[in-house]
Amino acid sequence: MYQRMLLPFDGSPAAERGLREAIALAVDQHAALRIVHIIDLHPLLMGATSSVSYEGLQRTMREYGQAMVNKAARTASEAGIAVETALREATPGERTAEAILAEAADSGCDLMVMGTHGRRGLSRWMLGSDAELVARSSPIPVLLVKPPDAAALHQAHP
Repeated sequence: MYQRMLLPFDGSPAAERGLREAIALAVDQHAALRIVHIIDLHPLLMGATSSVSYEGLQRTMREYGQAMVNKAARTASEAGIAVETALREATPGERTAEAILAEAADSGCDLMVMGTHGRRGLSRWMLGSDAELVARSSPIPVLLVKPPDAAALHQAHP
């Protein structure tokens, strides 16, 4: 049914859970996996001093992002999945979710698998939810993967 899956990956525990789910689904569907990391320098630059080089920070973030997607790609490859990786840099004023949506539109994938932190209430309202924005606006179906402890957290704090 699915041939190419998109996995936004930031290295967080939620993204790792999304990776495991994407691998299982890709194996089942005989699908390829595209792992993308979004580089967003803008929040970091807002607190930066004049001694911080934009180019140096950009290079460091690219190297970090590439190392992350390479590690995830190795894990998927070991499961026998065809994998490609990509880095995408958010443009000024663009949210991470918007960069993910642009990747979904450009990638030719037919399903996105995305880990979510499972925030609710005030923390979700204050921090926003990239996963929610992606799910509402994606041009392709989105499978949101909650962290394993999210159900217990929601039962304790409805």
